[in-house]
Amino acid sequence: MSDYKNRAVVLKKRPQGEIQDGDLEIVEKSVRELKDGEVLAKTLWLSLDPYMRPRMNDSKGYMDPIGIDETIVGEVVARIVESKSDKYQVGDLVTCYSGWQEYAVFPDTADMVYKIQEKPGVPLQAYLGVAGMPGRTGYCGLMYVGKPKAGETVVVAAASGPVGTVVGQTAKKEGCRAVGVAGGPEKCRYVVEELGFDACVDYKGGNLEEDLKAACPDGIDIYFENVGGAVTRAVAPLLNEGARVPICGYVSAYNADDMTKVETPFHVLKALDPVPEHRFFLVTEWQDRHQEITGILADRVASGDLKYSETVAEGLESAPEAFKGMLKGKNFGKQLVHVAD
Repeated sequence: MSDYKNRAVVLKKRPQGEIQDGDLEIVEKSVRELKDGEVLAKTLWLSLDPYMRPRMNDSKGYMDPIGIDETIVGEVVARIVESKSDKYQVGDLVTCYSGWQEYAVFPDTADMVYKIQEKPGVPLQAYLGVAGMPGRTGYCGLMYVGKPKAGETVVVAAASGPVGTVVGQTAKKEGCRAVGVAGGPEKCRYVVEELGFDACVDYKGGNLEEDLKAACPDGIDIYFENVGGAVTRAVAPLLNEGARVPICGYVSAYNADDMTKVETPFHVLKALDPVPEHRFFLVTEWQDRHQEITGILADRVASGDLKYSETVAEGLESAPEAFKGMLKGKNFGKQLVHVAD
């Protein structure tokens, strides 16, 4: 048995609606000895992302549900602290999907493990945010599904989060008008003044439809879907002929007791005439370009071209409450958990 003790957050019972006390639990267990070809990784930073919530349900989606007593899924930045592999050395920094735990053992053949090529001016946690999976999601969804052209109007919901942050700033780089949707005046001010969007509409302001129409006088050519619900319904009448809608997710529905009864963006968009071009996408469609796109985004962070904000919770034990708050939009920018140095 190894000298390391591992704490992990596991799923004890499937949440009914919002996550309640007792749905998640922290357990401690010893870390086993490594076999040949394996490494031990110590979690430094944990990423909290909306997709984790549907995976707590007992329903098949685009990913398998988390099993009872299994560790909650999630991407981390980790340091290799023991290695019986020629591929990884002690001290190597990686991103991997070891989830909500302090240590993880994995074989050197594991998928979705990438060495971090550190760059001056790029903090490690950025590889979980705008230079990580959320950033690549925003970049790929906009560039390869939305296919922006200079002069077009791009609207993105959850504009102050890591996906929306990258969508809007990438749209500006492509010569588009970037319009964000965010919750509250502080987030909206940040999106315009700090991130450089042309406008940002407060969906909590009480005049969503009118404010969105005023922000998009020439209609909407690309709507990057993150939230669903009222925002999608407000966007729909403003979509121009030839509009494209990359669908990343719809977080407004993720706490629903029965996802089969939820009005999704697909229902709203398919009711339009003509039906705009739209599709659900996963960032893994461009997995072969992972390192290339990570490099593009990291370079933009390093140069100051790609700005972002983050909310940090301290310690693994803080993850459940931080996650619940994130689903309600309480975080500002990327929600992270700092687990260890």
